[in-house]
Amino acid sequence: MSQDLAIRTHQLTKQFDRQIAVNDVDLQIKTGEVYGLIGPNGAGKTTLIRMLATAEEPTVGEIYINGERLRQDHHQPHLKQYIGYLPDDYPLYDDLTVWDYLDYFARLYHLRGKRRSRRLREVLEIVELTHKRKSQITTLSRGMKQRLGLARTLIHEPILLLLDEPVSGLDPIARQQFRSIIKTLQEAGMTILISSHVLSDLEELCTSIGIMELGFLVESAPLKDLYGRLSRQRLLLSSRGDLNALKTELSRNPLVEDIQILSDTQQIQAHYAGNPDEAADLLRSLITAGIPLDSFYRTQEDLEEIFFKIGHKQTS
Repeated sequence: MSQDLAIRTHQLTKQFDRQIAVNDVDLQIKTGEVYGLIGPNGAGKTTLIRMLATAEEPTVGEIYINGERLRQDHHQPHLKQYIGYLPDDYPLYDDLTVWDYLDYFARLYHLRGKRRSRRLREVLEIVELTHKRKSQITTLSRGMKQRLGLARTLIHEPILLLLDEPVSGLDPIARQQFRSIIKTLQEAGMTILISSHVLSDLEELCTSIGIMELGFLVESAPLKDLYGRLSRQRLLLSSRGDLNALKTELSRNPLVEDIQILSDTQQIQAHYAGNPDEAADLLRSLITAGIPLDSFYRTQEDLEEIFFKIGHKQTS
């Protein structure tokens, strides 16, 4: 079994009564990766994460953590020590202070004396809550509470983090703070699996992406590979002149496809199959043809568009 894999599953399946929530999933996550898991509600993401966290027992299949098989009928405290799990609905105790809350969990992990105090200071610094150590949890913002939950997840120094919708309901500033913390943890060598509906966050954070539909893992690949195979380039152009003349000139280029005039704007959008040098040649040809361009942008379909494209294939 490869030690380069933090997580490997084989034919992992979970059935509840007559419903199969996770269906024959073969998942591989390399050590040190930030792996994003996406899919619609009910796709099986939470059930998959719960099985990896040992909170749910598989119906069929195998789970390997750092090359060692996770067996549900064995205690295996050394394997569970590797894992930090933050579910999307983890309760906090509002009447406790931040320090007392973390201290309670540190005691459950059998941290004692100076080591316990040192570790609490470390995790508070990681999640940027040192200044709130004496505050009651009820006074914290939603973003701070989520970071406190992450601190609790880190107390026992896991090497694998499983985060289920950790930025759900957070405002943009709180999401940015959380992303910054995740990047710091990755730089420290942690492997992180994170599920989220906020795909723009995953684009910024993740090295690989898995897409689930109806319990199946329908796509799993490095983010760069996913873009290379499934993300088309786009051109967005605006002109002070006749858009039909611009459209005619674009149609002469064999690398430009699906040209559309955007309604109520002076813009044209098109798919583009060329490289940057060819895009520069296209821009020069438009200027030479006398097209009065205001702007010329070359962009790429993002993760959200890739997700909808794959989802459409699965349902069509």
